[in-house]
Amino acid sequence: MNKKTRFMVQAALIAAIYVVITIAFAPISYGPVQVRISEMLTVLPFFTPAAIPGLFMGAMIANVYGGLGIIDVVVGSSATLIAAALTYKMSKKLWAPMPPVLVNGVIIGSMLSYLFGMPLVPTMIYVGLGQVVACYGLGYPFMVTIEKYGPGLFHRKVTE
Repeated sequence: MNKKTRFMVQAALIAAIYVVITIAFAPISYGPVQVRISEMLTVLPFFTPAAIPGLFMGAMIANVYGGLGIIDVVVGSSATLIAAALTYKMSKKLWAPMPPVLVNGVIIGSMLSYLFGMPLVPTMIYVGLGQVVACYGLGYPFMVTIEKYGPGLFHRKVTE
């Protein structure tokens, strides 16, 4: 398979998996207090740049389903895009889950505070804590599993 095709297939698969997991866990995927299980996939840009558009498209589609309107589709998906690009830049495995935690805590927390009329800082903290659960609690072990069982799936060599 050539590089361009592999990139597009990886991006599409990541997007599809993100959407399916988000919708499957919809009761906890949306709202001011959330743990979006699919956010464990936000560590994938550490391994492949194909995850950047994959996560962006997955978030867009999942946010259409979420019912918070165009603001969530645009702002929420953009937050995922920013976090994914920053994750790709991380040089150490331990730091790879941090961009989605910080970016989503601030951007999604601010957006949800606005949409639900909730206090800003507590909403940012709730979203950030949900991200810690998804990105470090699920995403980091996912990274370790990829490193152990699927090193040929992606191009990047893992560093501690």
